[in-house]
Amino acid sequence: MKIKYTLSLVICLFFSALAFAQTGKVRGFVIDKESDAPIPFANVVVQGLSIGAVANDEGYFILSNVPLGKQTIEISFVGYETITEEVVVSEVRIASVKIYMGASSELLQDVEVSADRQERETKVLTGVVSLDPKEIQQFSVGGDADIIKAIQVLPGVVTTGDQGGQLYIRGGAPIQNLITLDGMIVYNPFHSIGFFSVFDADIIQSADVYSGGFNAEYGSRNSAVMDVRTRVANRKEMSGKVFASTYSSKLLLETPMGKKNERGMAPVSLMVSAKTSYLEQSSQIFYPYVETEYDGLPFNFTDVYAKLSSQSDNGSKFNVFGFSFDDGVRFASDNSIDWNSLGAGFNFTAVPASSSVLIDGGASYSNYEIVSIEGAGESPKESSISGFNGGLDFTYFLRENEQFKYGLEAITYRTALKLPAGDFLPKSEEIQNTTELGAYAQYKFTAKRLIIEPGFRVHYYGSQDEVSLEPRLGLKYTINDWLRLKASGGLYSQNLVASNSDRDVVNLFYGFLSGPDDVPSTFRGETIPTALQKAKHVVAGLEIEVSKEITLNIEGYIKDFDQITNVNRNQIYASDNNDPDIAEIYKTKYIVEQGLAQGIDLLATYRTKKLYLWAAYSLSKVTRDDGLQEYYPYFDRRHNLNLVGNYTFGEEGTWEFSLRYNFGTGFPFTPTQGYYSQLTFIDNTGNAQPSQDLTTTNGNPAVIYGDLNDKRLPNYHRVDLSIKKTITLKNENVLELSAGATNILNYENIFYWDREENKRVNQLPIMPTVSLMYSF
Repeated sequence: MKIKYTLSLVICLFFSALAFAQTGKVRGFVIDKESDAPIPFANVVVQGLSIGAVANDEGYFILSNVPLGKQTIEISFVGYETITEEVVVSEVRIASVKIYMGASSELLQDVEVSADRQERETKVLTGVVSLDPKEIQQFSVGGDADIIKAIQVLPGVVTTGDQGGQLYIRGGAPIQNLITLDGMIVYNPFHSIGFFSVFDADIIQSADVYSGGFNAEYGSRNSAVMDVRTRVANRKEMSGKVFASTYSSKLLLETPMGKKNERGMAPVSLMVSAKTSYLEQSSQIFYPYVETEYDGLPFNFTDVYAKLSSQSDNGSKFNVFGFSFDDGVRFASDNSIDWNSLGAGFNFTAVPASSSVLIDGGASYSNYEIVSIEGAGESPKESSISGFNGGLDFTYFLRENEQFKYGLEAITYRTALKLPAGDFLPKSEEIQNTTELGAYAQYKFTAKRLIIEPGFRVHYYGSQDEVSLEPRLGLKYTINDWLRLKASGGLYSQNLVASNSDRDVVNLFYGFLSGPDDVPSTFRGETIPTALQKAKHVVAGLEIEVSKEITLNIEGYIKDFDQITNVNRNQIYASDNNDPDIAEIYKTKYIVEQGLAQGIDLLATYRTKKLYLWAAYSLSKVTRDDGLQEYYPYFDRRHNLNLVGNYTFGEEGTWEFSLRYNFGTGFPFTPTQGYYSQLTFIDNTGNAQPSQDLTTTNGNPAVIYGDLNDKRLPNYHRVDLSIKKTITLKNENVLELSAGATNILNYENIFYWDREENKRVNQLPIMPTVSLMYSF
C-alpha cells in the first residue's frame, strides 16, 4: 500500500512539474502609433488569466509563465484605445510583439495623470524628479524654453544668479553633479547667461534629476545626477522647427531615411539641432538700459547636436550622435571667458531573440576647454578635460515582480590646469591622466505594497589606486491608495576636483583636476585615510495623493560629506616650502574639508485640464569645515520657494498664460574688512621682480578679507510671466507666438559686491522678450 501511494505521489509531482514547464514568455514594446514614442506604464494582461505586467520607461514589458499555444493579450492605458493582440506562445522561443496604440487628444490630461500615478506605484522615486518636454515648456516662464529653467524650480535646487548658470543640488557643488547626455558625460552643460543650457528642449525625451540617494547604476559623483535622454527623430516624414526670439534663434530638422514599412516608418532617421545667441547685438536694441561695462549684454553661444538612429522590428536600436557647444562672455575689453565642448558617441539597445534580457550599451568621447582672461596684461587661466566613457548594462526580467540589473563602466580622462602667478605664489601647471572602472548590480522586488531595491557598486580609481565599495538601498511602502512611505541612501565617492575659488559668489571659470596630490596628510590632527572624496546620503519621505488633482511630496535628507577636496584659500607659501615650522594647511594648493547638508523639501502639484500649479519649498542648511573653521559655503540658501502656474484658455485651448515667482533668502558672503597696498614680488611668468625700494614704491590695492562667509546678501525675489498663442495651419503645421518677461517687477536683486570698484552689482533687470516658432 505504501508503495502504491508513493508511486501515485511521484506521478502527480511529475505531471505537475511537466504542467508547470509547459509555459513560455511574451515580451514586447508598447508604442504610440503617431509619434513612434514609447508609452511607459501601459498595462498588459493575458485575457482569461491572472497574468499581467506594466511596461517600463521605454514601453518594454515581459510576461512570464504564460501557457503554451495561442493566447490573447490586452494592452490598455488611460487616453489610448485598448488593443488586443494574438500571440503564439512557444516553449522554445520567446514570443515578441510590438503594439502600436492610438491616443485620444481629448484625454491627454488623463494620460499624464495616469502615467504619474503608475510611476509612483512602480518606482521608489526618492530624491528624483523626471521632466518631460511638456514640463520643460511649462516651467520655462518668461523666455525661451530651456531645461535649466525647469531644473531651477525643482525642490532642493539652488542657482546663484542670472549669469554663470551653475546648479547646487541639496548642498552639493556643481563639480559633485554627474550630468550625462545620451550616456555621455558632459562637463559643463550651462552657458554663461543663466537662461540657457546646451540642451535643445525640442529634442529631449526625458530628463531625470536625482538630488540624492540615487541607485548603484550611477557612480563617480557624490551628490547628484542629471540624466538627459534625447528622442528619436521623425521616421514618417521630414519635419522641423524654426524659432527666433530677442535672445536667440534655433533650427531643428528631422528626416526619415531608407525604405518605409507597411506603417510608413523608415528604418533610419536623422535629427540635427542648432541654436545660437545674438544677445550681444540684440540687447543694444531691446535692452539698452542694462548697465554693463561692455556695449550690450556680452553673452554669445552656439550649440549644434546631431543624431542618427536605426530601429529594428524587434525593438533593438542603434544611435550615433555628436555635438559642438561653445560659449563666450566679454565683461570688458580686457576681461573675458571662452569655453568650447566637442563630443561624439554611440549607444544601443539589443533585444536578443531567445532571452528575456535587455542589453544597453554605448561609448563616447568628449573634450572641454575653458580660457579666462581677468585683466589687461594678465596671463590667462586655462583648463581642459577630455576622455572616453562607456559601458554595458544587462537587465533581466525574472518575473512580473522581479528585475535584476548589472553593468560595467569605464571612464578615462586627461585634465590640464594652468594658473598664473598670484600674490606671493608662482604660476602653476598640472596635467593628470586617470582611469575609472565601475561595476554594479541592483535588484528590484515589487510586492502588492512593497518595493525593495538593494544595490551595490564597486568603483576603482586608477590615479589613486583605490577601490570604493558603495552599497545602496531604496524602499517604498504603500500604506493605502493615497499614502506611500519611501526612503533611499547609500555610500558615494568621486575623484574629480574643481579648481576655482569659493571666496565669492561669481565663479564663471571652472577648472578641472583629477585627484590632486598636493593636499594635507592630516585633518584636525588625524591622518586622512583616503584620497577620494566620500559622502553618505539618507533620504526619506512620503507621497500623498490628496485627490485626483492634488499630490503632495515631502522629503527630508542628510548628505554627510566625509571628505571634500577644495582649493586652499589659506595658502600663503609655495607648496615646495620645506620649513617644518609652517603648517601644511598654509602651503598646500588644496585642502580637505568635511561638509554636512540637511533639509526638507515640499512639493505640491495641482493639475486639471486647464490649470497646472506647482509649488516647491526648501528649508536647508549647508556647512563646511576646512580644518581651521566651520563656515557656510556661498551657495547655502536657508529658504527657497518656487511657484509656477500655467492656465490654458480660449477655443480648443490655443492660449496659455504662465507665471513664476521665486523667493530665496540671501547667500553668505565674505565681507571686505579693508584694503592695503600690495607689492608684487613675482611677475606673470613666475620670475622674481627686480629689487624695489619699499619706501617709495606704490603697490596695487589688495583686499583684507573679513571672516569667511559670516554675512548674508539681501533676499532674492523674481517674477516671470509669459503668454503664448498656438495657431494650427494647413497640413498640421503649427505657428506659435509668445511674449514674456523675466523679472517683470524689476526687482533690484544683488548679484555680488565688486571689491575692486567697491560697488554693488545687481542681477539682470526686467528682460522682456517676444518669440516666433513655426513647426512643419
